[in-house]
Amino acid sequence: MIRKFFLRTLSKYASKWLVLIIDLSLVIISFFLAYFIRFNVSFNFDFSNLINQLPFVLFIALISFFIVGSYKSIIRHTGVRDAFNVFIASTLLGGLMSFAVTFNALFKIIDSFYIPKSIIVIHYLVTTLVLILTRFIFKAFFEVLSTELDSIHNVLIYGAGDSGIIAFSALNRDKKNNYDIVGFIDDNKSKIGKKIDRVKIYNPSLITKKFIEKHSIDEVIISIQNIKPNRLLAITDKFIELGVEVKIVPPLSKWIDGDLNANQIRQIKIEDLLDRAPIIIDNPIVQREVSNKVILVSGAAGSIGSEISRQLSLYDCKLIVLIDQAESPLYDLQQELIQKGITNFVAIVSDVRDRFKVERIFKKYKPQRVFHAAAYKHVPLMEKSPYEAIKVNVLGTKNLADLSIENNIERFVMVSTDKAVNPTNVMGASKRIAELYISCLSKKSHKTKFTTTRFGNVLGSNGSVIPLFKRQIENGGPLTVTHKKITRYFMTIPEACSLVLEAGTMGKGGEIYIFDMGKSVKIFEIAKRMIHLSGLKYPEDIDIKITGLRPGEKLYEELLADGENTTKTYHEKIMIAKTQDLDHSIVKVRIDDLSLNFNKLNNSDLVKLMKELLPEYVSNNSEFEILDKVSV
Repeated sequence: MIRKFFLRTLSKYASKWLVLIIDLSLVIISFFLAYFIRFNVSFNFDFSNLINQLPFVLFIALISFFIVGSYKSIIRHTGVRDAFNVFIASTLLGGLMSFAVTFNALFKIIDSFYIPKSIIVIHYLVTTLVLILTRFIFKAFFEVLSTELDSIHNVLIYGAGDSGIIAFSALNRDKKNNYDIVGFIDDNKSKIGKKIDRVKIYNPSLITKKFIEKHSIDEVIISIQNIKPNRLLAITDKFIELGVEVKIVPPLSKWIDGDLNANQIRQIKIEDLLDRAPIIIDNPIVQREVSNKVILVSGAAGSIGSEISRQLSLYDCKLIVLIDQAESPLYDLQQELIQKGITNFVAIVSDVRDRFKVERIFKKYKPQRVFHAAAYKHVPLMEKSPYEAIKVNVLGTKNLADLSIENNIERFVMVSTDKAVNPTNVMGASKRIAELYISCLSKKSHKTKFTTTRFGNVLGSNGSVIPLFKRQIENGGPLTVTHKKITRYFMTIPEACSLVLEAGTMGKGGEIYIFDMGKSVKIFEIAKRMIHLSGLKYPEDIDIKITGLRPGEKLYEELLADGENTTKTYHEKIMIAKTQDLDHSIVKVRIDDLSLNFNKLNNSDLVKLMKELLPEYVSNNSEFEILDKVSV
């Protein structure tokens, strides 16, 4: 209790003025020591002369400390920078003393006032040593006392390189939390067993459950720049199993003014653990292609459409026309852009199914490029509503694509999905039919270039699994997974939208762009990691419930259909799907027929027409499986 009281009192009341007083006191003591050393460790000198010189020394010291500000540092967080500041202040003190004494000797301003140069030099050396040494002694003293505090965080830093050392300094400087760095972890054999500022470097294999319990480790902070996702995943999984909270140091580019603060060290996110490197697109051609152009974005209020709109707003577009039938989300996007000071856009509540309304928008604003992100995407809902899936995903796409040709649009970019590949559900089939229609138009269009982008699930999108798991964790669980072996490809929304913008500059038209999304990820494993990253345990705190595959749902998603292959583009992660040969004239006639007559048919007849159009469409876990048996 006495230690805690002393420590907290010291932390609260040890102000910079107290530090200044202590520093001035040490300067006086050092001045006495300088005389004592100069006269052969004896008191054989004029003591009254020394006393007369003290006010001058104190005055010069006060000026030096005020100029440098060395007294303003937090003593218990003393580091190399603080020691250097003390060195500068001490050097300035010695320099000013020498200058003042020399100046007085030349111009006789104060008679009989003189400090020997040997005293000044000895005082300078002693003062520098004493000021720096006392700071580190005080810091060590504070650390010994702080080990008794309940609020202390016992931390291991994974990575003993430059980034790890910087993280170590940042934690020591932190004013809000008390960190005790128990050790570093590094797999570099030349570093293991050595120490950094008295802190030992451990072999990762030695960090066991016994080690964690012995040292009461609360956190492991991963401080490795440009760490590969698979390594990050392995490290995180290990410490999750040990019941330790895992945090990560952000990339150097996100440090504030090139310096790391402790509050920038964040918890691991599930996005960090997807075992895939992010796709980075930096293409100046995008800027050139959209500069001073009128761009139309359909589905602008959705997850993908809104991010496309945000990224477009960073370029010098003449006007961005945002259309969506969802009024409230569109209003939210409108207000977000206004708050950012963006004015070159217009938000219009409109439905891609309403050809008349969309045609009026084309005539009024005369867009030059179209990014088509409007779609129904939820597999189980569309399995119950084939009519709506066709009306939005097929007819809506057809309306926009036809109007693009009629209005001589330069480029039409469609957002598709991996569920369109060998579809097993109505939603995927409707998107595949939309892909085929775009392919048909690209063959006959000479002015408008048509492009399709195809990718997997996006993290954080409306209705995706990550937000669902977060809500279920907040509600105390259980987390629901449809099948223990189900896997999905994942990417972030900004990545997906960068790809869409990139596709708007590539190719001659008619291409389907896909890209290397890394490995598919087991949803069950994501669920377990999210539980642990929330500070809970599976299954003790939150369980995972297997609910069974939903209607139309696949165990595994694919990026390429049967008969498709890929060719490379200039970006190593982006490829073009080499699609199978089609009789485009026949396909287009059949899609036109479906679009004209879909409102006259029931669900079973609609799906039957879709299956006739797409031989690869085989229903899974759906009421429409019977149609596949009949066709066989």
